[in-house]
This record gives sequence, C-alpha cells and structure tokens, in this order.
Amino acid sequence: MELRGDKVVLRPVAESDGEVLGRIVREPEVAAWWSPPEDFEGMLVVVFEDEVVGAAQFEEETDPEFRRAGIDIFLTARQHGKGVGTDAVRTLSRWLVHERGHHRLTIDPAAANTAAIRSYSKVGFKPVGIMRAYARDHRTGLWQDGLLMDLLAEELT
Repeated sequence: MELRGDKVVLRPVAESDGEVLGRIVREPEVAAWWSPPEDFEGMLVVVFEDEVVGAAQFEEETDPEFRRAGIDIFLTARQHGKGVGTDAVRTLSRWLVHERGHHRLTIDPAAANTAAIRSYSKVGFKPVGIMRAYARDHRTGLWQDGLLMDLLAEELT
C-alpha cells in the first residue's frame, strides 16, 4: 500500500526505517507529545522529498453500529509548521473515507498541543470535547487532558 498526497507519500514501515523513526520520536518537540513505541510495526512512514520524516497510524472499529477510524501521527520537528503533517493527515483521511468506507474519523491530540489542533482543523476535524486526565505524560508521570476531534466524511477538505 502506498498513499500519495500533495506533498507526502505514506507507505508501510520497512525494517530499515526503525532507526530514523526512533530518532524522530526522541526529539524533544516530538517526545513532548509521543511516548516512544516498543516498535513501529503497523505504522505508515511519512515520506517528504524522499526522506522519512515521521509516521502515522490508524485503528478501525469495524462493528457496523459504531464503525469509525482513528488516526495518530508524529513528524520530525524540522517539518513542523510546513503543511507536511496536514497533508499526511488529509491523505490518510481520504483513504480511510474513500477506500475503507468510514463515515467518521477521530483524532485525539493533547489539549495543549495547539499546533497539532490547528493542523487537524485544516483537514476538517472539529473539536468534540476535552477528555480530562486522558493520557499520562511519559516524561513526568502526570496526567494531561486530551482533545477529542472528529471528522465526518462530508466535511473532509
């Protein structure tokens, strides 16, 4: 599977991607919002200008009554604020809606991660509400609030 956006390509993680993804997830600007995963299996790498710059993942609820998909993403700090993450989220969202048949997508950034929230809003995600004490900060052990955002298929930009 390879998904092409306006700026990025999303493809499955290869064994050779692990080292660069490990470096990215340990960058202070990334580590503030992401705990380093045990492995990157099941993720899609984000490729920009022939360079691996991050990873995205999705999960799907397939129960017909509650069918939806959720998205997560991280990017190297060098690409923050350049539209790369927005394009990656939009590309994955389009695939989940048009190819996988989801009518609703969710994403749940930390409530304090204003840059991510701004990026997801550009794709069409809208705030649903604050999830109090939602995720434990792996660096401090303190609970932080999350913002639940969702996107209906017809709202996808």
